[in-house]
Amino acid sequence: PLKVVFASPARYFTDAAPIGNGRLGALVWGGVTSEKLQLNHDTLWTGGPGNYTNPKAPTVLSEVRSLVDKGLYPEATAVAYGLSGDETQSYQPLGDIDLAFGEHIKYTNYKRYLDLESATVNVTYSVGEVLYSREHFSSNPHQVIATKISANKPGAVSCTVSLATPLDHRIRVTDANEIIMEGSCPGEKPAGDGNASNHPPGMKFCAILYLLTSGANGQVQVLNDKMLKLDGADSAVLLLAAATSFEGPFVKPSESTLDPVTSAFTTLNMARSMSYAQLKAYHMDDYQSLFQRVSLQLSRGSNGVLGGSTLAHLPENISQDAAVSDCTVQMVDCSRLNELNNSEKPTVDRIISFRHDEDPSLVELLFQFGRYLLISCSRPGTQVSNLQGIWNNETNAPWGTAPHPNINLQMNYWPSLPCNLSECQDPLFDFIGSLSVNGAKTAKVNYGANGWVSHQVTDLWAKTSPDAGDPSWALWPMGGPWLATHLWEHYSFTMDREFLERTAYPLLEGSASFLLSWLIEGQE
Repeated sequence: PLKVVFASPARYFTDAAPIGNGRLGALVWGGVTSEKLQLNHDTLWTGGPGNYTNPKAPTVLSEVRSLVDKGLYPEATAVAYGLSGDETQSYQPLGDIDLAFGEHIKYTNYKRYLDLESATVNVTYSVGEVLYSREHFSSNPHQVIATKISANKPGAVSCTVSLATPLDHRIRVTDANEIIMEGSCPGEKPAGDGNASNHPPGMKFCAILYLLTSGANGQVQVLNDKMLKLDGADSAVLLLAAATSFEGPFVKPSESTLDPVTSAFTTLNMARSMSYAQLKAYHMDDYQSLFQRVSLQLSRGSNGVLGGSTLAHLPENISQDAAVSDCTVQMVDCSRLNELNNSEKPTVDRIISFRHDEDPSLVELLFQFGRYLLISCSRPGTQVSNLQGIWNNETNAPWGTAPHPNINLQMNYWPSLPCNLSECQDPLFDFIGSLSVNGAKTAKVNYGANGWVSHQVTDLWAKTSPDAGDPSWALWPMGGPWLATHLWEHYSFTMDREFLERTAYPLLEGSASFLLSWLIEGQE
């Protein structure tokens, strides 16, 4: 079984288990007395569309080139600061679902695992004779995060449920067991203190958490108009829908016509018309249609005994409709494989023992975990994967979790074609198209150049101007050509002529035009 297994609740953000549908993500911490689902929405960013041009740049660039020709490199670097632009905007956390189980202090048989084959996170433990379980997934077909809390004893499910966010917000609870959280992002990137509430409002957002209970004796109360208290249910289902006012990279938040509250309720109403079992079935069908395209087998059978003499083989070109399976690689037998390949063993222990023992199924797990992350953070119609996919818990995160075309953005998508996840690249191609629009303005004004340009970092708003900072990295104008390389590799892999003509070629031509304009004749 392809499971990432944890022996205890998460202590840090990086210990939590990720789920996502490309747009709506969560990190499941798996606590016992208190559970946290750290929430993200892929369009929840600070700021808005910017002016990515600098009319003074051509004069500064001419001076920089003159100093370089004279060999005055420190002086050229000092002058080059005049070419800098503004900082990128920052990806924001949506907030948290907080669950409190006050009496679950003494527990045994704890287990938390991410099941890659079903894209679910499960938490189980015992309190006395009662076995508790929670299951979480992020549904792409219905655009909700679903959680089921259950126990093997009727009436044993009791907890409090609440929403929280570090952003400017207000929370209200309805009699229909709904917690509604509305708010807005900062109109500018937070300062170093990370206090987002000190900034003017930007993009609006809404998250709605719905609680459904089962059992004749289960009761729900509203506490302080901010949380729900559940007592004595047989089981409970939570559905989380969220939306923002993002209307595209060229529309200011203040001019958006979208109402996130209406959008979130529309999504929620569609989801709660179905049972939990139906939601999960649709989720599984959707996810497995991608995940099950490729299997990698480095060990034979579930008992972990290695064997076989066939080397791994994949077709040269893999379309998104291909069925690739039964990849086998010959490896050396090891007497400890049964122990090493135990899917119930905490994954961190398997990683530690991998330093001196062969564990081929751990390689299988790592390979499929990479595919799982791409499926979870990039789907047709969503935003491009950022530095952390779609998962972030800080208002002022390192590098703003912004996409970096100086390699990180491309790296996120390198597995797409070899791992048979072609359509997961769609957000990247859409994003390159947006960069080409803003980048044409930057190229013309900043450099007097044709075509389009992109520098080393960008954001939701398709920023194309240089970053603010050291010219040795901030002024790197090769983001466009590097992304164009990805377009060409997609064509050379798929031989999709329609993609080349309609999508790739106009972008390739624009990037090449910029390079030709950028080049100058040197002294030698």
